[in-house]
Amino acid sequence: MNKGKIVSVSGPLVTAEGMEEANIQDICRVGNLGLIGEIIEMRGNIASIQVYEETSMVGPGEPVESTGEALSVELAPGLISQMFDGIQRPLDKFLEQVESNFLNRGVAVEPLDRTKQWTFVPTAEVGARVTTGDVIGTVQETPVVLHKIMVPAGIEGTVKKLEQGAFNITETVAVIETEEGDKELTMTQKWPVRRGRPTARKLNPTAPLVTGQRVIDTLFPVAKGGSAAVPGPFGAGKTVVQHQIAKYADVDIVVYVGCGERGNEMTDVINEFPELIDPNTGESIMARTILIANTSNMPVAAREASIYTGITLAEYFRDMGYSVAIMADSTSRWAEALREMSGRLEEMPGDEGYPAYLGSRIAEFYERAGKVIALGNEGREGSITAIGAVSPPGGDTSEPVTQNTMRVAKVFWGLDSSLAQKRHFPSINWLESYSLYQNEMTAYIGKELDTDWTNMVIRSMALLQDEAELQEIVQLVGAESLSERDRLKLAVSRMIREDYLQQNAFDDVDTYTSIQKQFEMLTTILSFEDEANHGMELGAYFDEIMEGTIEVRDRIARGKYIHEDQIEEFKTIRETVKETIHQIVERGGMEENA
Repeated sequence: MNKGKIVSVSGPLVTAEGMEEANIQDICRVGNLGLIGEIIEMRGNIASIQVYEETSMVGPGEPVESTGEALSVELAPGLISQMFDGIQRPLDKFLEQVESNFLNRGVAVEPLDRTKQWTFVPTAEVGARVTTGDVIGTVQETPVVLHKIMVPAGIEGTVKKLEQGAFNITETVAVIETEEGDKELTMTQKWPVRRGRPTARKLNPTAPLVTGQRVIDTLFPVAKGGSAAVPGPFGAGKTVVQHQIAKYADVDIVVYVGCGERGNEMTDVINEFPELIDPNTGESIMARTILIANTSNMPVAAREASIYTGITLAEYFRDMGYSVAIMADSTSRWAEALREMSGRLEEMPGDEGYPAYLGSRIAEFYERAGKVIALGNEGREGSITAIGAVSPPGGDTSEPVTQNTMRVAKVFWGLDSSLAQKRHFPSINWLESYSLYQNEMTAYIGKELDTDWTNMVIRSMALLQDEAELQEIVQLVGAESLSERDRLKLAVSRMIREDYLQQNAFDDVDTYTSIQKQFEMLTTILSFEDEANHGMELGAYFDEIMEGTIEVRDRIARGKYIHEDQIEEFKTIRETVKETIHQIVERGGMEENA
């Protein structure tokens, strides 16, 4: 443990002398208040310390004490359903301890409850050979999460003793006989947040992350173990998109990091999530969620730590064999914290004042996502899907944070303020967005549905692109100058936009759409185009078809409000479309004969 004293204070950056025995990334207690900080630069015996709390009233001459440990998180039962700040202090316990709604400085709070008893059920046997990552027992943490207690990194040997019963997270549950002697294991392990947890090997993602959001699942899918970026200007709906994915994505665990966003958005999460029922498990969504809150009014330096805290918790559950989704809202605020600290360190600035290493830091975060085989003899398969919101100033996606994110994230959901102003949500622009997983994911869904889903998606995208080109002609010379085929394309693409891609997050039925229902909805719209084209080939006019199908098109539009257990109704709608257009053709023929 190294002790020094403060030389200068510049906002969250404190410099201290007499720190020659300390190391980069060591956690320190700063000043008389004992503020929590991390060493980010060493020059001789002078340490530059990033302080995770407000530094007002801290001055030169006050003591600094290094703990000799890197910023780490505690990994044990009790993580799920919790809400932590950026350095893993539980906010409910913090509130109890300080008896205030504000974050008092220098307060040390244990990350996890040390008094709560958990029922430990051994899964290994005495005498068994175990290595890093092997599961020695389980704890039923919530109704939907079975917490697997794994052998910590660096321990390998024979199980000498294994307990069963109720224990807190600091009591010994197993003894492993190793070459260095006996090692007592508790249900807790610590891990430094800036170092990725090791894995046996990485795999290529093969299955899509089903989000229940039609524009995402159909046009721009993300893989389980993939990465996605959601850039968009203020008010375009980034946070709602992330909330929707956090609520309904088919993953086992969700880690939601509110990084530098407004406090009311985290309040919405706290109020909404406990009341929502997971469609897959029937339990509250909080039973599989961890929240990390580092809002815009909390210390700026802790924003940088919150992202790493979140991804480390995600890696821990990935190693148990779970699929995890981590939402970072928003990485722009995290980058702003990097820029502020870089400026105070007097580093050479890069684009728009961001540090030159911005791109590598963003890449480090997204590259910790992926589908892996975890360490251990079982060969457990787990995945982390990383979804980061980006808040470019003025919606300018050419700025450094968005550009560096697009280099590493394989899915780009570009939010459009003009769509948001038209109340079209999710306001994902289908002409600017892309997914590099699209071919594999659409093929996977097609195989699951036993249909040519890929062709349906390509056809839908082609209609939307044709519509954009035709709209330019319409604005110049009017819709009447178009051929009947092109007018039908405009009508069908409008149906795709309004009746399929547009989705109401606040409607109980429309908020989530299964892949099966998405298939039925899209099939119905595309079959309308097929039948209308066939009708025009047989002599019907476009205007006759549109006038004669008003009622059935209204039923197609209301299809988004059909319950999941009533989707056979779409088949009835398709039959009605066929009959209606057939009658229009027959009536036209009779009128001609008359």
